[in-house]
Amino acid sequence: MVPGRIRHFLERGRTGPSADIWRVCTLVLAIACFSFTASAETLEQAWDAALAASPRLDAAQRLSQSAAASLDAARGARLPRLSLESGYTVLDNEPAAKLNLPLVPASQFPLAERNSLSYQAAVHLPLYTGGRIDGGIEAAQAGIEARQAEEGRTASDLKLDVAGAYIGVLRARRSLEVAERNVTSLAAHAADVQRRFDKGFVARNQLLAAQVAHADARQRESQARNALDLARAAYNRLLGRDLTAAVTLEEFEPHRYTDSIEALTARALAQRLELRALDAQINAIKHRASAQRAGAAPQVQLSVGQRYQENRYQVHQRQNFAMVGLNWDLFDGGIARHQAAATAQQAAAVAAERDELRSRIQLQVRRAWLDERETRQRIAVAREALAQAEEGLRVARSRYREGLGTNTEVLDAETQRTLSYNNHDNANYDAIFAGLRLRHALGEL
Repeated sequence: MVPGRIRHFLERGRTGPSADIWRVCTLVLAIACFSFTASAETLEQAWDAALAASPRLDAAQRLSQSAAASLDAARGARLPRLSLESGYTVLDNEPAAKLNLPLVPASQFPLAERNSLSYQAAVHLPLYTGGRIDGGIEAAQAGIEARQAEEGRTASDLKLDVAGAYIGVLRARRSLEVAERNVTSLAAHAADVQRRFDKGFVARNQLLAAQVAHADARQRESQARNALDLARAAYNRLLGRDLTAAVTLEEFEPHRYTDSIEALTARALAQRLELRALDAQINAIKHRASAQRAGAAPQVQLSVGQRYQENRYQVHQRQNFAMVGLNWDLFDGGIARHQAAATAQQAAAVAAERDELRSRIQLQVRRAWLDERETRQRIAVAREALAQAEEGLRVARSRYREGLGTNTEVLDAETQRTLSYNNHDNANYDAIFAGLRLRHALGEL
């Protein structure tokens, strides 16, 4: 759909050869404007690009994959284990046994060869470990949950950083527009003063004051342009792009929350991934302590295999065997017990950290909620001040041109208008970012 203003020009009653050219040029301009607007990047698109390119998130994902591999290793302890042992033995003497029988001269006979080859292939299956294997598996499973929660928290933090950079670009762009408008306005005023000076209506010091104000505005414009370039570079870095890549972003309105602070706080405590990560860490540590205590319990294992011993004096050099073995450290100096106690203290420490985090989350939600309310109030005040500043500048210029006002009044009015625009823009972008910070505090970003 073509906007009303463009449609108005297209439908104007132009006649003559230039009519078609006018309509074509206007239509091309309209299409170009719409193409430019359509290509503007949204915050959601920026988030998708940053999540796909972030080394920080990639590191968190690899830690999650590492935790998954640890779970596979813990589960592998339940499976049969196949082992192969082999060796070649060289002795300095051939093993022999003495034979002492009544009425028989003392003699000896060999038992094994001096040099011999041996090997054994066996399958070992744990039958009972006192919960050591189960504890390790449960600890690894809880470790995965902790890493996944940390991965989600990393993504949420990254999205907040991207949102801050996104809003930083919008804010810097608006600051540059205000600075450019200020330069244009002061240039026009300096031209008015120059004309009045040429006619002898004003003193030279008024012309110099107008020119100095214009030069100062140009400096602020240069600073604003530099700030915009830096904001774009910071934004591109988070998205994994070249720092000088073109940036065109779409404006959006702040989100307003109507829930009470109590309801928002309850949502945050139920949804924050940091709390889930700490809960999972506590479970993992408790299961690890249980596995350590189980290490002092009897360990029963079934072994089935074949053993070969090279020995020409032996009737059967190759033997198949099956064995149920028991390993039980009746006393280990308290190692397993103390290790489990130390691990239990780690769980208590993480639990205390979780309680502290709950308190910090409550404060974060309250701060973000208050900031969101405060910025909405600032927008209303700034909007009113902006209208007043525009009217004040119009009156000051009119009075000056009629010889009823002074140059200082115009410059002061222009300064107030520029300040009002900056205050209004800052209040608007502060409100947008406050809403996003509240979403982050709620665990919904």
